[in-house]
Amino acid sequence: MKNTFYVSCPIDTYSGYGARSRDFVKALIQSNKYDVKILPQRWGSTPFGFIKDHEDEWGFLNSHILALPNNQLDIQPDIWCQITVPNEFQKVGKYNIGLTAGIETTICAHQWIEGCNRMDLILTSSKHSKDVFEKTTYNGKNQNGDEFLLKLETPCEVLIEGADLDVYKPLDTPMTNDILCKSIEEIPESFAYLFVGHWMQGQLGEDRKNVGLLIKAFYELFKNKKKKPALVLKMSGGGASYMDRYEMQKRINSIRNSVPKSDLPNVYLLHGEFTNEEINELYNHRKIKAMVSLTKGEGFGRPLLEFSLTNKPVITTNWSGHKDFLKKDFTALMDGKLSPLHKSSQQKDMLIEGSEWFNVDHGQVGHYLKDVFENYKNWKVKGKRQGYYSRSNFSFSKMEEQLENHLTKYLPTFSEQVQFQLPKLKKV
Repeated sequence: MKNTFYVSCPIDTYSGYGARSRDFVKALIQSNKYDVKILPQRWGSTPFGFIKDHEDEWGFLNSHILALPNNQLDIQPDIWCQITVPNEFQKVGKYNIGLTAGIETTICAHQWIEGCNRMDLILTSSKHSKDVFEKTTYNGKNQNGDEFLLKLETPCEVLIEGADLDVYKPLDTPMTNDILCKSIEEIPESFAYLFVGHWMQGQLGEDRKNVGLLIKAFYELFKNKKKKPALVLKMSGGGASYMDRYEMQKRINSIRNSVPKSDLPNVYLLHGEFTNEEINELYNHRKIKAMVSLTKGEGFGRPLLEFSLTNKPVITTNWSGHKDFLKKDFTALMDGKLSPLHKSSQQKDMLIEGSEWFNVDHGQVGHYLKDVFENYKNWKVKGKRQGYYSRSNFSFSKMEEQLENHLTKYLPTFSEQVQFQLPKLKKV
């Protein structure tokens, strides 16, 4: 009889955590070792309904989804896994796993350490996140007034995010998505940088993905140049609505208007949700030459991995989770320094006062954007080497192999099932 493996996660959402959830559950099911059940959860304001929209690929998950009255279980699972941020971890099963992308800064909130310590095993996406969990400490007092040191007590391991190599790969065929094809084909530029990600909270130069600074730096670098590249932004603010798109465009226009009137390069906005295959088509479009991100910190950096598989060059910062798979010799990794989070970027129980993240050197931004544009053939050779490294070490099958090793190492032998009532789960 197979052990029961219950996974509480945002599996049906259009989010990075949703993609992570689907890959994790798929690996469990394909191992054929567990009786896998899924408890879908929301993820902030990100759109819901991914599985229905991708029935051909992900419809097999439906038979594993539990519809629970009042969010109650009648048995205690052998293995309980939550895929979320650590402050929401709950001890439910006989053995409890917390899976999280981790943190993008130098320290995490004390609630995260407390949440991790409620579990039996922590899996996180990168060496960076593992190091932050293990190095974060807090001095506190217990109910008796005795001082104690709050630190991670639970074993923590890295579980990479592996890309599906049947989807993310170089393509020679034209786009099949009419909207994407029309959008990219109609731009006059033959050379375009691509950014993919959410535009998060924070003043100009203070949002985590650093989208505002990227746009401003791009305008400043290529203004009044006879030959100009384009910048394509594939993004949203956590939703796919018209109002969300309007707000993104308004923020772009505000930055453009802040640059002294001159002959500026073009910035284009692609907004909304696309399938994995469509995104790969975008990555591979002949006019998209490189991906660029001035990110202040990544738990992993999934779009950077996906794009690297096209064999095109990547320009990004030299700090945090994406350094696990992006190699200095093959990638334009920009230097800078750590600096404190701005108040406008802080998020309760997540990105907290006193933590630091990366601020890229502005001179480095100009140097690498210009160099990739002017010496593209040389960078294309490096991109091809990076692509080979990513395919060899960060595929879905490599993630499966790593997960199997962790479960073999840590899972105990389980006793018979017992009747059990699950406390109401928090919605993400």
